[in-house]
Amino acid sequence: MALVEYKEKTKTRRFASRMTKPGKLAVVPAGLEVILPKKSGRSGGKVTVRHQGGRHKRYYRIVDFKRDKFTVAGKVEAFAYDPNRNVNIALIKYPDGEYRYILAPKGLKVGDQVVSGDKVEVKTGNAMRLKNMPVGTVVHNVEMTPGKGGQLGRSAGTSLTLQAKQPPFAHLKMPSGEIRMISLESMATIGALGNEEYKHMKLGKAGRSRHMGIKPKVRGTAMDPRSHAHGGGEGRSGVGRKKPMTYYGRPAVGRTRKVGKYTNKYILKRRKSK
Repeated sequence: MALVEYKEKTKTRRFASRMTKPGKLAVVPAGLEVILPKKSGRSGGKVTVRHQGGRHKRYYRIVDFKRDKFTVAGKVEAFAYDPNRNVNIALIKYPDGEYRYILAPKGLKVGDQVVSGDKVEVKTGNAMRLKNMPVGTVVHNVEMTPGKGGQLGRSAGTSLTLQAKQPPFAHLKMPSGEIRMISLESMATIGALGNEEYKHMKLGKAGRSRHMGIKPKVRGTAMDPRSHAHGGGEGRSGVGRKKPMTYYGRPAVGRTRKVGKYTNKYILKRRKSK
């Protein structure tokens, strides 16, 4: 997919851009899409996530994050747009007639064969356990807990690198630079995800954000002290604290990870601080 700039010269669209979308599927296989209910950031009628509001209706695509159809080669039938994520998805058809969606890695084409299993070819789109991959393999959609389904490396342009294998763990380098230990029994898909130019897209106008369910954010320093930890003061006052705080008064910059968190033992190297 490519980044396209709008040719309109109006104030809102002068610098706007968009990503080209893959062709629309003529018929969506049954069971792969369900209506996504709109929560608007609320739970029980109370706002639990700020800055979320009404958005366009959308379907949720059932994506195969587990890749548990072992030793059965599937054929890439088509690519599709998914409004719930910033990477496109690929429709896979298996010989038994079953269809599944997977995240579309960079370089995968219509007609290619993909397969998952313990001993499969190290090829883009194939999935296997980390213990069977050679060191240096670039992967995405990595399981944190074996059998749970991929949780790491699922956004556009993302990839993780297998740096070492020391049973029972593999050492994976994250996009942030963090090196983390993951079980060698975890599944991962080979290759880097596509649509990497997504991060350069400019919406151009507020309406596009509202269609996605994103409401405007008000600066904390513009609020009163009862509404935000940064609020209060005369005129254009600063934060007024030793360090910036969140809406709830918790630290917002620096090392905000919980001290003594139980997963700290799996982190070999912390990500680079800004």
